[in-house]
Amino acid sequence: MPHDYAYGKVVASNRMELHYVRTRPSNITLESIYNNVTIAPFYGVNGGFFYQDALLSIAVVNDSPVNTERVTYGTGAANAKYARGTLVWDGALDRLSVQVAGKAEELQVSDRSRYWAQGGISMSLDDDTAWLDRIVAENAPYPYEDRLRSAAVYDSVGDLYLIVSTTRGSLADFREAIVEKIGDGKLVNGIFLDGDGSSQLRSREMKLKGDGRPVVQMLRLIR
Repeated sequence: MPHDYAYGKVVASNRMELHYVRTRPSNITLESIYNNVTIAPFYGVNGGFFYQDALLSIAVVNDSPVNTERVTYGTGAANAKYARGTLVWDGALDRLSVQVAGKAEELQVSDRSRYWAQGGISMSLDDDTAWLDRIVAENAPYPYEDRLRSAAVYDSVGDLYLIVSTTRGSLADFREAIVEKIGDGKLVNGIFLDGDGSSQLRSREMKLKGDGRPVVQMLRLIR
């Protein structure tokens, strides 16, 4: 199992407890698992939104959608219905970005054979004044309710943090906790992932199963 990561747990002043895995984006790929993350044979966290076995979020590696069980709708080639924040790793440049897109083909990368892209909801860590408007535009599910939450964010040196809460809170609570406790004040941007019962993490140190449900796809560590 992978070793090239750091695990941590923090509690923010708003009492949200966050568990995270920090690694380099080159150590991540996207995988369809159709299972709970804690049972799958990988380390990592849950990915984007889904319905039954259909992915509703972009999940692409080297221009190939990861949900091979589907032929057309739900493959991971698109963010269904809405252009949404998508975390993109450009492997040729070793650079992360958040791009708002409806389809994977719209994403800007320097080499389409060397990238991955995970859809979610824009966290807009670079725009504290407009982030709430952005999540409304992207139709974030249940933004104001107290739910378990998941996210993927990155800092100014390009480290990636995969984060799952064990405390229920709104998207604002979760975002506030991340800004306070993750990345030593050097976060650049990130996305919210699927949440509530889908908020799941597995590492050597911790297993978080959400409500036990299976998820379609995860971000997993390679080494």
